[in-house]
Amino acid sequence: MCAKAVKSSEKPKFSKETYVKWYKDMLLIRKFEDKTGQLYIQQKFGGFCHLYIGQEAIVVGTASACQPGDKHMTAYRDHAHPIALGTNPRVLMAELYGRSTGCSKGKGGSMHFFDKEVNFMGGHGIVGAQIGMGAGVAFAEMYNGTKNVAFVSMGDGAVRQGMLHETFNMAMNWKIPVIFIIENNNYAMGTSVERTTNVTDLSQIGLSYQMPSKIVNGMRPEAVHEAIEEAATRARNGEGPTLLDIRTYRYKGHSMSDPQKYRTKDEVSEWIEQDPIEHCLRIIQAQKWLTEAELSEIDAWVKKEVEESVAFAENSPYPEAHELYEDVYTQADYPYIKEY
Repeated sequence: MCAKAVKSSEKPKFSKETYVKWYKDMLLIRKFEDKTGQLYIQQKFGGFCHLYIGQEAIVVGTASACQPGDKHMTAYRDHAHPIALGTNPRVLMAELYGRSTGCSKGKGGSMHFFDKEVNFMGGHGIVGAQIGMGAGVAFAEMYNGTKNVAFVSMGDGAVRQGMLHETFNMAMNWKIPVIFIIENNNYAMGTSVERTTNVTDLSQIGLSYQMPSKIVNGMRPEAVHEAIEEAATRARNGEGPTLLDIRTYRYKGHSMSDPQKYRTKDEVSEWIEQDPIEHCLRIIQAQKWLTEAELSEIDAWVKKEVEESVAFAENSPYPEAHELYEDVYTQADYPYIKEY
């Protein structure tokens, strides 16, 4: 990455360890997604593919503010979330390739990553479906008496689904420990927020339910961390959900097939100037927390991780034919149900 001159306003709000981890994780996500885009164009795998490039600050800021038992769920732009939570990128790349070593055994593909080991409850292809499911996961945590919180991410287009309103009503009524995160990149596929609603401040959607809501700068991991931490504390204290309208931007198209004719190059460039990876790098360099040699080591490590992920995927086997019928149903015994 290329650092710019440090602005006086860019002062560290967190520790060296936090900034370095944010930088490493965001850089890994960015390079993983860059490689994913290249491989898709080379037709190494098919299906739909949605990249997270530009939005990395949201997932790393959330990951640093959550606790180990918390649950996470998102839509189909789901490659970055498990990486930020600690999933080995090798199994994610294998999933893209449809191999049996993938995180969903090669059956989910790009839009359906899962990893129960890091409490990532999945990417979901049905727009808005994760809103209700995420609240259900949070209800289970509350029912079982834990202090865990569920984080449910959605795009700005998904807030138009009826599922959101039904879920918001129930979540507030029962004070369910769920954080609703709008990853607001301003476009639902190619349709801007301004063309779908007269309420462009999406945080206002929560007000009719008396749900605490706020706008968050999604290009800065510090802002995301602080907002997530505040909302999670409320939820753990039994005060219910929070809605966060996190403003971000995707540098690439909605999916790999998107020609992006609905926005200008100048608009994209303006957002790229706010790049969260460059932001963290400037702070690290200004504080002299890492030498140029150490930064080069991070670059080399990221490159190696991505290359090894591709090699792992390409050398992994495809699922066998009999696996078509596995992981679909499970045998269950319900002794309290009488047979007739």
